[in-house]
Amino acid sequence: MLDVTVIEDPEAAAVSLDPIRARLLAELADAPASAAMLAGRVGLPRQKVNYHLKALERHGLVELADERRKGNVTERLMRATAASYVISPAALPAVQPDPDRFRDQLSARWLLALGARLVRDVGMLISGAAKARKRLATYALDGEVRFASAADRAAFVQELTAGVSALIRKYDTPDAESGRDHRIVVAVHPTVKDEPQHAAAGETRAVAEGATRPAAEGETRPAADGESRPVADGESRRAAEGESRPAVKDESRSPAEDRPALGS
Repeated sequence: MLDVTVIEDPEAAAVSLDPIRARLLAELADAPASAAMLAGRVGLPRQKVNYHLKALERHGLVELADERRKGNVTERLMRATAASYVISPAALPAVQPDPDRFRDQLSARWLLALGARLVRDVGMLISGAAKARKRLATYALDGEVRFASAADRAAFVQELTAGVSALIRKYDTPDAESGRDHRIVVAVHPTVKDEPQHAAAGETRAVAEGATRPAAEGETRPAADGESRPVADGESRRAAEGESRPAVKDESRSPAEDRPALGS
């Protein structure tokens, strides 16, 4: 069983969003079970549970774990294919966010579009790597920082931008024929807490993500150009000349002046 998997197929997404089927997925993520075993837990007839299990199995959300004979009947024990599921924006291709429509480093909605593209791209990369039976090289950094003031937050963002930009300029080799394409996403946003007072205190989460494509693709494009592209397009692109800045967003600060963090 995988820790997490990305649902890209629209029909599979619709199946997973059904409340009864979502409950069955949660039950089967804990341990394999048969339709008869699940029926008592969810309060439905065995035949109805079996109907839902077949729909989940058809879309690859559950799989056969074991079979055992009970009298003249063969009981099928099913299990979830993952402990948790994420629905990719690719499941809604006509309305999925497109970060290239605008670039606003201070926009929370642009940050959301970048996050959606990250889910989509990494999901597609995982699927491609699995089919090619290759490992996928990725890296992610997740941390929290509490700023004493909006001015400190603004200074942090400025230093972060300068530091990441310097690294990109240092290691970016768009002419390397054997190079591999990487995308870098850097985000800063207020921390979400169960207790509203913590968010008001100005806690901020800083997240840095870096993902790479499977080696078989052979693409060579620097990560900072902000382009959105399909995983299997096989094209080789180069960044716009002279552009090497990370996507750093701080919705809580306007270009003209610093203002308190969101929720403060």
